[in-house]
Amino acid sequence: MTGSHPKHTTMIRDIVIVCHPVSVCVPVNHKVTLRVRAEGSGVLNYRWFTEGPKEVPGGTRADLSVTATETQLYVCRVNDHSNNCVFSDWVKVKVLDVDKSGLPADWQGGPHIAINPKSRTVRQGSKVTLRCAAFGIPAPYYQWYRNGQSLPGKTSDTLQIDHAAAEHVGSYLCSVSNVLEERWTEAAEVDIVQNDLSDQLPSAELMATDKVALLIGNLNYSHHPGLMAPIMDVHVLGILLRQLGFRVVSLLDLTKEEMQTAIEKFIQLLDRGVYGLFYYAGHGYEHAGRNYLVAVDAPLPYQTENCVCVQRVMHKMQERKTALSVILLDTCRKWYNQGTLLSAIMPLRPSGNTVYGYATCEDAEAFEVQDGGKSTGIFTKYLNKHILKHEKVTHVLEKVSEDLGRDPLITGKQAVEIKHTLKEPRSLADKVRTTGHTRELQLRDNFWREANELPRKKRLKFSCGVEVEVSFSALFSNVLVVFATLRTTGPHAQDCTVTLRSIPTTEDIFSRPDSSEDTLLFIQSDNPDCTLRLCALQKLKESVIINVDLHYTHTNSKLRQTETQQVNIGKPLVASCKVYKKKPVIKDRKEEGAFAQSLDNISSGKPPLHQTLAGSGRPFTRKAVCAAVTATPWSNEPEENDESEVPDSGSLR
Repeated sequence: MTGSHPKHTTMIRDIVIVCHPVSVCVPVNHKVTLRVRAEGSGVLNYRWFTEGPKEVPGGTRADLSVTATETQLYVCRVNDHSNNCVFSDWVKVKVLDVDKSGLPADWQGGPHIAINPKSRTVRQGSKVTLRCAAFGIPAPYYQWYRNGQSLPGKTSDTLQIDHAAAEHVGSYLCSVSNVLEERWTEAAEVDIVQNDLSDQLPSAELMATDKVALLIGNLNYSHHPGLMAPIMDVHVLGILLRQLGFRVVSLLDLTKEEMQTAIEKFIQLLDRGVYGLFYYAGHGYEHAGRNYLVAVDAPLPYQTENCVCVQRVMHKMQERKTALSVILLDTCRKWYNQGTLLSAIMPLRPSGNTVYGYATCEDAEAFEVQDGGKSTGIFTKYLNKHILKHEKVTHVLEKVSEDLGRDPLITGKQAVEIKHTLKEPRSLADKVRTTGHTRELQLRDNFWREANELPRKKRLKFSCGVEVEVSFSALFSNVLVVFATLRTTGPHAQDCTVTLRSIPTTEDIFSRPDSSEDTLLFIQSDNPDCTLRLCALQKLKESVIINVDLHYTHTNSKLRQTETQQVNIGKPLVASCKVYKKKPVIKDRKEEGAFAQSLDNISSGKPPLHQTLAGSGRPFTRKAVCAAVTATPWSNEPEENDESEVPDSGSLR
């Protein structure tokens, strides 16, 4: 025994593993490389084993590359010419057989959430299981939270409550992290009902095959008074819809052509069984039972051909055989032709499970107010209050209507109107079940990535030794925020600052003097040293270059110096969808001349872009007024081709 002891200590001293392999979690058929690094005397030999133990064929190098088809444990033995050996840590290659379509093609191993926890409504005393799962290299760590507070010991991908009680009610999130970054799951709401109230449990039969939402907010109009509320309205509603499991595309300040292209791409994401939701905040009006949304480039005066017809959007949604089609309009419905008789909205064709939620009734205005320093549409304010509820969508809108009716700011001025053909108690909170719809889901995923893929985080090292991290976040699908953060200061640099520039430059729609929405910028990152907002990405026709300028004082010369590095981020977010492309429009020359003549009769003075508030909390309308026109008798029956046949214009929200 005395003779063997020195041999054992020599083995430990002579061979030291300085880098152990790490566990990973990957999708099926993903190529994985496990690495071990060791130091010792002479040439070292490697042999990899799986549990059993079984030798891995060809596993005789420090790096082991395998195509992961099933979950396996691995270990590596390292030995030298004297037959001394040491083993690495056992590691697990965990394989998740789940949908991986959202995984970026250039994925570097940061946590990618593949399964989000789902909201649950259960009876008191029953078992609740919340599950999330994420790919990661290294394998991610999990930490569950309830109502913002971490749950001690809840550090696996599954959270189980054996006996649900009142104290378990709340909003649950899971933090998923590894050494590269941290991600958060979507929120899951847990609600408890009494055993004698089983009718409160949601219907298990009503499910969506997917949920898709397009949100458009127009605020900076070229020829009409500007608005403030659409920024926050679209931003907050988008967050809430994502919590309900919707794929959300949110866009600000679109021209007529851009609106039409965005709607067309939204329609392509719809299919049989999908829940589709279209939301608009901005100027609008009503004529002959049809609602029109005013694009930011609409002239003064505008015609219906300068606007988007809402009923046509619903028509296209119905053609896709959606299980639920919802249109929510936070816009005015003033008639531009006061001589027109009151007209009902005529359905384009009989169809079920369609819902219109109007912020106001016919021939009335919709208002926005400043609430706590932020502008919000009153309709959207109450919509956001109730939209997460697990109730029939029309019941949610009824609660919105009741709250708005009690608001003293707009009493007698604005009243919600709901129109629907619901045949089933569909809810926006219904679960998603993709079984049997794999092909359609794959097609939606391909479209989806175009408008939502962010540039990857980059770390730049300058010649002076300073390291700057450049990261990205999406405020909207066409608004990207670039963050620059000083991570390491070199020995030759002091008083470092960093600035960002883009090529081409884009106008910051948030920077106007009356904007109170700048706080949107600061909720996206922790104390960056510099930020840059890239707006109107839908207009980009070429790749974006970010210039990162590092300014510092050299410690030896004491001179102020600048170094620049460039980051090519391609066409981020919706820029890759080519929304800027216009379709050729053939106009009748007589109509074109008449329209030009009507413009000549209008004063060339440009109206103020943004209305001012007399005081915080005082409502003002989202209405732009066109010049008076001669009333023309129109039928109160809407025509199929009304977008091109109605030549006059009027007032809108």
